[in-house]
Amino acid sequence: MNNPKADIGVVGLAVMGENLILNMESKGFTVACYNRTVEKVDAFVNGRGAGKNLVGCRSVQELVDALKPPRRIMLMVKAGAPVDAFIDQIAPMLDKGDILIDGGNSHYPDTIRRCKALAAKGLQFIGTGVSGGEEGALKGPAIMPGGSADAWPHVKPIFQAIAAKVDDGSPCCDWIGPDGAGHFVKMVHNGIEYGDMQLICEAYHLMSQGLGLSAADMHAVFAKWNAGVLDSYLIEITRDILAKRDDETGQPVVDLILDTAGQKGTGKWTSQAGLDFGVAIPQIAEAVFARCLSAVK
Repeated sequence: MNNPKADIGVVGLAVMGENLILNMESKGFTVACYNRTVEKVDAFVNGRGAGKNLVGCRSVQELVDALKPPRRIMLMVKAGAPVDAFIDQIAPMLDKGDILIDGGNSHYPDTIRRCKALAAKGLQFIGTGVSGGEEGALKGPAIMPGGSADAWPHVKPIFQAIAAKVDDGSPCCDWIGPDGAGHFVKMVHNGIEYGDMQLICEAYHLMSQGLGLSAADMHAVFAKWNAGVLDSYLIEITRDILAKRDDETGQPVVDLILDTAGQKGTGKWTSQAGLDFGVAIPQIAEAVFARCLSAVK
């Protein structure tokens, strides 16, 4: 490919990756896309991405060749070994000053390590927290970039264009700081969410077991809360869950399910960081332990 035309490349075509690509394209950017399973590239470019300014790449070299300098490549792959594996694969193909962006939920010490290792090769690295889920990725997420500061001017126009906006139009995205700062903030954000969800669970427990309220009664309470200062995504979905009924029995779904909770690790990481730095975060730590207890039911 002799005439690179893409403004940014995105690696990983799960729903988050696809939605970020469509968000970027809708803001006027040409996006190169790549997936390890190349059939996904064809399916996306000819499906949801049909007729859009996308460049489907069937190899890592094609992706590199498709990008304007300095190359900006955003990884939307599973945190951990897959990130390191892709970095090891693509780094020899890049030029000094090119920028790799990790948009997954990586642990911030890994981001610090990657920043240092890539800087030694003349490459720039940005560890970027992305919050808002699949819908946020498409319509406007909160974005938390940190790492190589010299890379920020090259990604700022894209990130601030696709980010959610507050009432005055300011983007929910700004430079967080060096090394693993972006992923550290995303980790703490997720830890706070653990605490919020545990508060909701305990409010539910007090109303159902202490006051004897039915699911319908609690639905009304959460609906009222969601109409006031407590208006939030978590309160909203709790309201909706309490109204959901089982198709077969007609009973409230919440009364039929076993209340066991899984976890992906960010709450644990936040709790560990609190211990490491001597910061008391009992609400988050106890929320993690509550999930551990629920998992043994």
